[in-house]
Amino acid sequence: MSIKAKLEALIYAADDPISLDQMAALLRDDLLAIQLAPEPENSAAHLGAVETGTEPPAGKRALEKSEKATLRSLLRPALEELIAEFSTEQHGIEVRQVAGGYRMSTKPEHHDVVRAFSKSLKPPVRLSLQALETLAVIAYKQPVTVPEISEIRGVDCSAVIGTLIDRKLITTAGRKAVVGRPMLYKTTKDFLMRFGLKDVDDLPSIQEFEKLTAGDVQEELFASRDVAVADATGVPDADADGGTEQMAEDTAETPQNVTETNVSSDPEHDKADDQAAGQVASESSGG
Repeated sequence: MSIKAKLEALIYAADDPISLDQMAALLRDDLLAIQLAPEPENSAAHLGAVETGTEPPAGKRALEKSEKATLRSLLRPALEELIAEFSTEQHGIEVRQVAGGYRMSTKPEHHDVVRAFSKSLKPPVRLSLQALETLAVIAYKQPVTVPEISEIRGVDCSAVIGTLIDRKLITTAGRKAVVGRPMLYKTTKDFLMRFGLKDVDDLPSIQEFEKLTAGDVQEELFASRDVAVADATGVPDADADGGTEQMAEDTAETPQNVTETNVSSDPEHDKADDQAAGQVASESSGG
């Protein structure tokens, strides 16, 4: 079996994106055989030599580091060939680099058929619009504190933070070196996997996001109370039964600096009430 075929099997079988180092470690013997094939007299120690032909650096740790680099250099051509092969029209899936590793996913042009099939699968995680807005602020401003998020959104986001942590979309990132030392939050690897991103640098710019949510797309987005979080297979049907998970505290958000109004705030209405009350009092006294 070729290296490329084994790579395909590993990427397909992996639940999470599998990294280049993981694949290189699993295929070490095959890669070593490739290294030794032209010159059978080479010893395994030469695997740690750098590509310039110099002797491997002294020390076990340095030797292991050099060996990993050599294994990656031997594996990368086969991986690139596999990626190029799946990028052709003959394949409905592609090998993508996601969250520091590689995984197989359906191609965007097959979104409709995959979406129709996904309706029969387990519903995805669903987030309220408040939670999705908070997640967007964290993604673009991370690491960020709850007060900073609340200031941007104009509402208290404490309850939504708990929802996002439960969904494993965000995690703590230490404390900010200011008075009170508030907790910092950042997105997780699960966030990258859920949205099919290589890293946070792949997030669309503000200008791209504004174009994406402009016009009919924006109206459709805000027409729904809950927003389904998509993965690489596409956005599931928002009307699909099941999967709606909304915490009560999400809907309890209230705008900041809101004052309570009186029961009656109409001056004309109050004046009419006073006149009616005066007329009733006059009639009861005989005047």
